[in-house]
Order: sequence, then structure tokens, then C-alpha cells
Amino acid sequence: MFSQRTVIRDGRVSPFGPRCRQTRQRLFSCEQGRSVAHRNDELAAVIAETGWSQPVVAAAVVRVAAEAGVDELLTVKRSHVAMWVAGTRPRGRAADILRETLSRRLGRPVTLAEIGLARSTSDTVTGSEWDTDTLTTLVDLGRNSMDRERRRLLTGAAVYSVGGLVLPRDPWWDEAPERARSRAIDPHRRIGETEVRAVREMTEFFARRDQRHGGVDGRTALYQYIVDDVARYVSGVFSSEKSRRSLYSAAAEAVYVAGWMSFDASQHESARRYFSLALKLAAEADDAPLAGHILRAMAHQAIDLGHTTAALNLATASVERKRYSHATPRERALIGVVRARALAVDGQKGNAIAAIHRAETDLGQAVAGDDEPQRVWFFQEASLAHETARTLWALGDLDGALRQFRASVRHRRSDSFSRTHAVTLGYMGTVQAGQGNIDAACQTWSRALDAMDGVQSGRTREAALTMRTTLSPFRNRGIPSASEVDERARVALRRVI
Repeated sequence: MFSQRTVIRDGRVSPFGPRCRQTRQRLFSCEQGRSVAHRNDELAAVIAETGWSQPVVAAAVVRVAAEAGVDELLTVKRSHVAMWVAGTRPRGRAADILRETLSRRLGRPVTLAEIGLARSTSDTVTGSEWDTDTLTTLVDLGRNSMDRERRRLLTGAAVYSVGGLVLPRDPWWDEAPERARSRAIDPHRRIGETEVRAVREMTEFFARRDQRHGGVDGRTALYQYIVDDVARYVSGVFSSEKSRRSLYSAAAEAVYVAGWMSFDASQHESARRYFSLALKLAAEADDAPLAGHILRAMAHQAIDLGHTTAALNLATASVERKRYSHATPRERALIGVVRARALAVDGQKGNAIAAIHRAETDLGQAVAGDDEPQRVWFFQEASLAHETARTLWALGDLDGALRQFRASVRHRRSDSFSRTHAVTLGYMGTVQAGQGNIDAACQTWSRALDAMDGVQSGRTREAALTMRTTLSPFRNRGIPSASEVDERARVALRRVI
């Protein structure tokens, strides 16, 4: 009557026979293939702190696993969570995904040790990454990034840590410059304006290359430069406090660009770590506008990944502690318009519109020849229109978003900003498709695909994926423009990362 794989339990038919159950258990058993003898009371306590039931924990784990592309965890159920609490050790990436899931719920970083799953002594560290020595992090992160790039195709990307976005309290920021001044130094390495200029020149090179070619190709060279040169400069002897602050600011900008390139390459956890390190360096340089600039980037990333509360917290922090008030008009506009988008995705329409108007006023006050930091060279009318369009889009104003996207395309120098130009056109086509105008969308997307030539970027890849997803209902309808764009997007996806 029933197959060999079907059993009857508690009067009900179950499709999972003994062999199938054993297979499922092996997927989530410990690395040695044996269950841990003792109940994991630490994990149970943290789950209790979340207020979640085990089925809710399982569902949340699946969501985080899907975001990180960890397909083997998409079948996690309540029974797996129960096994982990009972003492079975998760294998593969399950422990890291579980840790991140619980961190997001609690709004703070949760360590593997805290949930009884530390794999080594390094996992038992309970201090925040904000308290880790900056120089140590600078070297370790660069080396680890290069190692991860070599392993990436085999292991996949690390999961983005929302818990890691929780910022330190005010005393930490006040004490940061003194921590840097008291850091152990190499007495044989004197650092001055020559080294500061070298770091800034290299940073500008990579920043401009990123705008033109995307963040995928070349970022490992910047990782290596940070390890080989920037870290040496940070550990040197400075002729004055002004020299130290200048070098730390330059180092922060170099690390920030590494983070931005990682973000554009869709290596989101790597980007978050670089942004956090850049923020620490900016704090140690006592450079409030630069800290605001970096917090703006972190908010931008969090918005794109759908973490609304974290994004708004970061955007709010970007305008606090003199970060906005001491910035130049152009940088204030950049910080302000990203804050507008954070407000928009949080549903604060009035505040978002007000923030847009303030950003427009700020940019209008920027004058050519102002003493501006090099990092804001890219932010002009086209960039403001692009971010304004995304803000209006988030507010549901598709007509307004379309007008702003068109303005962005009209003002941008596409030869110098190929990546952003392609992304803008990709968004613009999606808005047109959302309005039901597929012909106009295909025309716009065709231009976007033209702009993608020579660009290696995770964001342009996402644009091509959106094209194919949106056009999928039209594939068999004999619409030439849709078929052409769909095929071109398919080809583009093979060459972009």
C-alpha cells in the first residue's frame, strides 16, 4: 500500500522513512558526524532572549540564508533548531547564518561563543570589533580579503552582518584620537606629507577607476596596497599631530574606497568591514565630515539590502556630531540626499521631501574652486538627480522618479561614469516597465546594456537580472524589442563577474 520510504507515525502517513531521516540529520550534524552530548544552554538562552519560537527562528534562518545564497540551509525547519539546542553542532555555514540571524533580532553582534558554537579560540572573543586595535584590523582585513577572493568561487560570499552596524556610544568617539596617539609605533619609520600625498593619489586612482569600470576588477590590488603600504604608514612616527591626522584621514579614504569597490562587487560583508574600519580611522583622525561620508555609504548599502532600521540609524548618525555641519556644501548634499532616501524607505514622506530640498540647497551653494575634499569629486547634478529619483521611487512617485532619472542621464558624463550611467539607465527602465511602458523600458535598457560594455560590477549585473526577470512574461509573445533586450541581458550576465 505504501512505498518503502513511507512510514506511519502517530496514525499519520509520513513520507520520511528511516533512511531519509538519517540523511536529513546528517546535513545538520556535527563535523565529526556525532551529536554533542550536552544540551546547548547558551543557544537556548539567546533564543529565549529573542522571544522567538523555534519555528520562527528556523524561518528567519532561511531568510538570511537566502540573502547570502547559502542554498543548503533553505530547508531548515523547527526540528533542526531543536537539534542544535539539544547539542547537535551545525555544520558548514549554518552556525554563522544562525549567529547573524540572532544578531539581527537582538540588534547587537552575537558571537559564536555566546551561542555555544565557538570553533576556535578566536571565536571566543566577546569584545566588539569597534574595540579591536585599528592597525591589527587593517592588516588582518586586507590579508583576509585577498584570501577570501581566492576562495570566493568555492565558498560563496560571507553573510552581511546587520548586527555589526550597531555603532559605539559617544565616549568611544571622543576617545578615538587619543587611542591612536598612544598606539605603539615603529621608531624607524618617519611619516610626513610625502606619504599622505602618495596614499591620496593611489586612492584617487582607484576611485576613478571604480566609477568607470566598476568595483569587481582591480580591488584586490587596492587590498594589497592597504596591507603593504597604508598599514606601514599608520604605524610610523609622525612629525606632528597634524601629520598624524592627515595620514589617518588619507588611510580612512583608501579603506573606504576598498569598501565601496567591495560593495559594488556584491561582496557585502567584506564591504561592511572595510566601511567600519574606515570609520574607525576617520574617528581616530578626528575628521567628522569624513566619518559622515562613510556613514552615508554604510546607510546606502543597508538601504539597498533592505535593512531599513539600520539604514535610518546610520543615516541619522551621518548628520550628528559635526559630521554634517562641518562638511563642505557638496558633501552636505551627498550626506543629506542619502538620508532622504533612508527616510523614504522608512515611510517618512514629509521628512524625506524636506531632506531632498535641503540637499538641493546645499549643492547649489557649492562653488567651483571651493576647498573641497577629493572624495566628493563625483557628486554633481547627475548624482543628486539619481539619488532624488531613488527617493521618489521609494515614496511611490514614479512620474517624479522618471523625471529625475532622465535629468541624471542628461547631466552625467557617461565616459567618466560608465558604471553609474548604466545603473541609472537600468533603474529608469525598471520604472518605465512598472508604469506598463515596456517599449520605452526596452529602449532604455538597450542604452544601459551599451553602457555596461567594459564594466565589471555587481550592481550592473543586478540591473541585467532585473531586465530578464521583468521581460520573462514577454519571451514567447513575439515582441522584437523585448526579445532583443532579453538576449542581450543574458549575454551580459555571462561576462559581468
